[in-house]
Amino acid sequence: MVSACLELLSLGMCVCGTLLGMVACGLPTWKVSAFSEKSIVISQSIHDGLWMSCVVQSTGQMQCQMYDSWAALEPDLQVARVLTVISSVIGMVGLIVTLVGAQCTNCVKTRTVKTRIVKAGGGIYIISGLVILVPLCWMAINVRRHFYNPHIPDPMKREIGDAIYIGWAAAGLLLLGGTVLCLPCRASARSSYSIQYASMRSGTVTLNNE
Repeated sequence: MVSACLELLSLGMCVCGTLLGMVACGLPTWKVSAFSEKSIVISQSIHDGLWMSCVVQSTGQMQCQMYDSWAALEPDLQVARVLTVISSVIGMVGLIVTLVGAQCTNCVKTRTVKTRIVKAGGGIYIISGLVILVPLCWMAINVRRHFYNPHIPDPMKREIGDAIYIGWAAAGLLLLGGTVLCLPCRASARSSYSIQYASMRSGTVTLNNE
């Protein structure tokens, strides 16, 4: 019972991580305009995402435009596009694999095979978390380096947007949930239960013979 609850909890974490990764992929707030002390009054701010760039007015009105060319994008944005999509696809594959071997399903009858399938699903989720973590860290490092570059004018400087923080949360959930799925606690719990059940049956047989 405990192992089943732990399995469902870790699977829920992985599913939430996959969904958050998809949200981060679609949000246009990977890079946002940096507000410095020299420019306190700002009439508009620029948000750069993986698929579009948006201009937000001080009144709250937002205007977005899709990027015209893939080749015109910066290398970190190009890599982030590819890896976030790949991470989402890997997360969906991990969900299917984990559900096949989950204790709440009957796709596979053998317990040992089910345990191995769930561990494989956990490994897939770990790969998904690592894949999405690469562009997030690369983007954050570039934003920080450009922010402290004195040769870049203040209007061109950017800060880390909400999408990167959401992506970090997604990567953490995927790595944690996948690691829990790979733990051997499920197999040990089942084996101990089988041993206790076998000992109880042998004791009953002995009493009946007496």
